[in-house]
Amino acid sequence: MKFKLTALLLLVGLPACGRTAGPPNILLIYSDDHASAAVSAYGSKIIKTPHIDRLANQGVRFDNAFCTNAICGPARAVVLTGKHSHINGFRDNRDTFNGDQQTFPKILQASGYQTAVIGKWHLKSEPQGFDYWDILPGQGRYYAPEFLSADGKSQVAGYNTDIVTDKALAWIENGRNSEKPFMLMCQFKAPHRPWMPGPEEVGLFDDHLIPEPNTLFDDASGLGSAAKEQEMSIANHMWLWYDLKVPLEGKALDGPDKWTPGRLDRLSEAELAI
Repeated sequence: MKFKLTALLLLVGLPACGRTAGPPNILLIYSDDHASAAVSAYGSKIIKTPHIDRLANQGVRFDNAFCTNAICGPARAVVLTGKHSHINGFRDNRDTFNGDQQTFPKILQASGYQTAVIGKWHLKSEPQGFDYWDILPGQGRYYAPEFLSADGKSQVAGYNTDIVTDKALAWIENGRNSEKPFMLMCQFKAPHRPWMPGPEEVGLFDDHLIPEPNTLFDDASGLGSAAKEQEMSIANHMWLWYDLKVPLEGKALDGPDKWTPGRLDRLSEAELAI
């Protein structure tokens, strides 16, 4: 069983272009598997996140927040519906989200909002309640990712995070009706495994000594099933090529290492050279 932490940033009250008063615009920024330990606003001494820190300092920071389901797709279904997984029907990543049920984008849409979702979706069914959608199929790829929209499937060269950001900005600036309030769900794949950094982040921590985490040698054998059955330990679930980027060409590949060549094939010569 795989568990995750997800970071949600909600920006409300952005000024609406073309309108002097009325409902606020809403921008929901969603990063994937982003633990609080990797955010400097929550105390990280290694990773610096100045833009997130600025939002935390100028807004509200939640220090005692909990999620109803920490797995990828179910977490998203809970956010959309406000319902527990056994009620909204999406209990784990094997399920398909029933988009016919009520969601907060549908409520906003019915209240006059223009709604959009761009980036990772991971719910299998086609998005409902959105005037515009441009999503990653499944988990999505870090480099040269495919996107699905109402117009069909397309592939975009470059790095996933940059592409999702550019698409979101393009919709805000030119793709929407500026006379209406908007709600945009901007949903990133990063920093989800397999941890492929963008070209600008390669070698970012080469000169840093990263200390061992306090939980490195934890023994979960006496804990509950979720802790015992997780697949996130370094000893048993860390893969040389897939995770650590140690090349294994010419060797018999096992586990997720078998997927690595296909991921590397998506990089351009310039990206591979970095």
